[in-house]
Amino acid sequence: MAKHEHVRVAVIGSGFGGLGAAVRLRREGITDFVVLERADSVGGTWRDNSYPGCACDVPSHLYSFSFAPNPDWPRTFSGQRHIRAYLEHVTDTFGLRPHLRLSHEVLRTRWDGDALRWEIETSKGSFSADVVVSATGPLSDPKIPDVPGLDGFPGKVFHSARWDHDYDLTGKRVAMIGTGASAIQIVPAIQPTVGRLTLFQRTPPWVMRRMDRRITGAERWLHRTLPFTSTARRGLLWGIRELQVSAFTKQPAVLGLIENLAKANLAKSIKDPALRAKLTPSYRFGCKRILLSGEYYPALAQPNVDVVASGLREVRGSTVVAADGTETEVDAIIFGTGFHVTDMPIADRVVGAEGLTLAETWKDGMESLRGATAAGFPNWMTIIGPNTGLGNSSMILMIESQLNYLADYMRQLTVLGGRVALAARPSAVGAWNRKVQSRMERTVWKSGGCDSWYLDANGRNTTLWPGTTGEFRRETRQVDLAEYEIIRPKAAPVTAESTPRDTEAVA
Repeated sequence: MAKHEHVRVAVIGSGFGGLGAAVRLRREGITDFVVLERADSVGGTWRDNSYPGCACDVPSHLYSFSFAPNPDWPRTFSGQRHIRAYLEHVTDTFGLRPHLRLSHEVLRTRWDGDALRWEIETSKGSFSADVVVSATGPLSDPKIPDVPGLDGFPGKVFHSARWDHDYDLTGKRVAMIGTGASAIQIVPAIQPTVGRLTLFQRTPPWVMRRMDRRITGAERWLHRTLPFTSTARRGLLWGIRELQVSAFTKQPAVLGLIENLAKANLAKSIKDPALRAKLTPSYRFGCKRILLSGEYYPALAQPNVDVVASGLREVRGSTVVAADGTETEVDAIIFGTGFHVTDMPIADRVVGAEGLTLAETWKDGMESLRGATAAGFPNWMTIIGPNTGLGNSSMILMIESQLNYLADYMRQLTVLGGRVALAARPSAVGAWNRKVQSRMERTVWKSGGCDSWYLDANGRNTTLWPGTTGEFRRETRQVDLAEYEIIRPKAAPVTAESTPRDTEAVA
């Protein structure tokens, strides 16, 4: 039988959020923790997404931890293998290997109100923890639509985040479903080798050129020799994006100026009027995620590429049928259809104080206190929780803010002493989310006329943060105990074998 292990903190996931939490715990002097990872290596989304052309659309020097700068980024926008290598480097540099529990998929996490701890069942044994930090991330579980007839397709089918590297696309007829951030990188990467590529597009994205270039040896030498130059570069990238926030959150009309640049980019790349019309969005720039690529439009203009301005409706044998009736014979179907963002599967595996899963608690939409804690789930915290996403900057900035909150949360538990838990008050969670949703009404994500993955089934944006990263950092600098209930073990009944001094009172 697998050994049971009790720890002070259990972290779920080993992407940027999970590794960042592990580093912060060690820097706070907490070494009694484990990182539970379902895969056999660290890296999160940068391990899972290894499709051709995979790269980040945030500048490298901003898409890295401030406490672990990398002077040797090879490009201004680095690729997947370099980002994954960076996360392996962080793991080794900060001595995280002994804390890793790889191939340990979390199957169930249940709050024990009597013991004031979390009972955790994994695929390789059980654990218990005083505190659980969920860092599974919103881009971890691929979403494939329920397409009639897909089960009967005789060819190859896979999602962009589960790329089949053993399948050779050379000369094949390929259907690419979706036009999100992954698809616009995949299309130009595979277009030269496939026989025919058919892109199924429900909604065209706004695309700007990605100003990517090789970082010179002189630049890398300068950053290694004078580290403050790397810090300054990061600060400049951060400041520019902070100045852009008001256009997304308060003055969407200003985005019309940038929209004209995007239209000019489209006109320059696509000369065919009919194709250009298919690729022109009908919603405000910024309403959906803005995509960066200098190769996407030129690839679509190649003679072996067809763009179907419609989503996939059904599959009939080896024929894929679009909603507009277009039929295409293909050998492979690649889904670039995103992830379970507002309905994260981990929520079905977390059972709180009232016996409800997190998914049941969030059935009407995700809600948390400061993007971190949820009512009914004591000593449970999420990294990249509800309304912590960004539309124009680096998620690492938001993660580091949440790590500050985690650190102060652990300090508060230490100061309170003994067996103790903090439970977010429903009133505090409600007040925080009313404020966030009120501010959201002015943003381009709500008023821009699009239906994006930022929105949940009820049309609420429970994904993005409607402010600057600096503002979020101020909001999460420390824990306000007034927003929490302090829970201690219930007093046991006094018997001949027990005296009052053996028990603790409820605070």
